[in-house]
Amino acid sequence: MSDLYFKLMNTSLGQTAANTLGLPAPVPLQRLKRVDQPFIEGDVLLGAAVGGKLISEVGRVLGASAAKLYHASGDKRLVDSARAENRSKPKVLPLSKPGHFSALVFDASGIKTPEELSAMYQFFHSSLKGLAQHGRVLVLGEPVKNCRKPAHAAAQQALEGFIRSVAKEIGNKGATANLLRVATGAQNNLNSSLRFFLSAKSAYVSGQIAQIDKSTEAALTNPVAPLTGKLALVTGAARGIGLAIAQTLSRDGATVIGVDLPAARQELHQQMQSLKGHALALDITEADTPQVIATFIEQLGGLDLLIHNAGLTLDKTLGNMPEQSWNAAISVNLTAAMAITERIQRHELLHANGRIVCLSSVSGIAGNRGQSNYAAAKSGLIGYVQAEARQLKNGTTINAVAPGFIETNMTDAMPIAVREAGRRINSLLQGGQPVDVAETVSWLCSPGSGGLNGNVVRVCGQSLLGA
Repeated sequence: MSDLYFKLMNTSLGQTAANTLGLPAPVPLQRLKRVDQPFIEGDVLLGAAVGGKLISEVGRVLGASAAKLYHASGDKRLVDSARAENRSKPKVLPLSKPGHFSALVFDASGIKTPEELSAMYQFFHSSLKGLAQHGRVLVLGEPVKNCRKPAHAAAQQALEGFIRSVAKEIGNKGATANLLRVATGAQNNLNSSLRFFLSAKSAYVSGQIAQIDKSTEAALTNPVAPLTGKLALVTGAARGIGLAIAQTLSRDGATVIGVDLPAARQELHQQMQSLKGHALALDITEADTPQVIATFIEQLGGLDLLIHNAGLTLDKTLGNMPEQSWNAAISVNLTAAMAITERIQRHELLHANGRIVCLSSVSGIAGNRGQSNYAAAKSGLIGYVQAEARQLKNGTTINAVAPGFIETNMTDAMPIAVREAGRRINSLLQGGQPVDVAETVSWLCSPGSGGLNGNVVRVCGQSLLGA
């Protein structure tokens, strides 16, 4: 079902009504239009606090982009980021001079005391009003757990409250703000994440924090098709978010094995055939399914990407919930994913530098009335991801993606009042699309994302739930 309010607010009559009555007016988001589209264009303003360790790598990556780079000057609290990229030096732009920027990127990794946060204030105070519609704000900092002194930890933790507040200030123009925490020695692992967060691929990701650790990841040699030669398995792939994930991974070069229920066999086969992939019609909760999947993967020579997307909602308030509804939700949403992963690992079928992505949910973070079973399972997935991340070897990573309100057949079936509320209670004032989740999954699967491990990334437009 289309979003009629969204369509109305993007007509001249709707815009007049929004201005007159103070109604929320969602801006159409810009998503990827073609695979060879530059990840960033237009003017980009760089800034860094004194002692910033990441601005050089930012300059190197952006110096090779289609963007025109500027660096902020005019305040002693800011380091000269023109030194960032020798091959394509940013032009000096005094903070007092107005601009119109596609992105504002600030390296806060050098901030070690609360007083030094004023450098970040000065940079954004002078430039945020110049952020274009659909613009990007990206702050880079350090992991708080690596800060030995309390003042250092306080200053770095402050970045989270800052970025989430900024995201809420700019969401009404379809713009996003996010924070990357980069561990010592991990600056060379920034490429993939910079490309994602500054591009149209992250249109519905805002107010998020991702941590990049040091890794021996493969270089991102083919940004247009980074998954070329990879074999991916996606559960729940016949329709909705799972199908979008399969299509996006295929677009990015992977061969996809789609798994879905026998009842969806025909639809699954048609979709996988269109992607030149493979179809497995299986109930993932059946005891023999993990072995059937493992045997199929072994015949194809091993797996690179494992995406646990299959999900089930059986909503009832807890007092009215039958035990079979509880058990089914836990089985489909949690234990089946664990069993399949365990069997693949036991047979050593996941190649080195493999990627595992589990689809959690904002409901698993914030809870939801009538979804104690579903929320418990999706929250359990987060715990599973974080525990597995500490044990994986050979460059393999595992991360969770937590969608918020995504426009699917399931949300179309919601009561209209619930559906409209779900669409509006986020900073971007609209529901997301399945492709928004799929782009996030593909980023986490990239050969250049080896430093991302144990993260939980929400794709929710910065939902107010669980914020």
